[in-house]
Amino acid sequence: MLLKFVRDETGATAIEYALIASLISIAIIGALILFRGEMVEMYDFISDNIAAALAR
Repeated sequence: MLLKFVRDETGATAIEYALIASLISIAIIGALILFRGEMVEMYDFISDNIAAALAR
């Protein structure tokens, strides 16, 4: 029974895709944490420029 379980490859592709998706998610979250300050500055800059353009 254990040997049958070990040799069974059903669902292997789905598990591989799930692992790839989780690694990509971890990389994205890490990048967001690493560049958080720069992103806040960029969005503030964009927001200020849009507000200035609308005020004209």
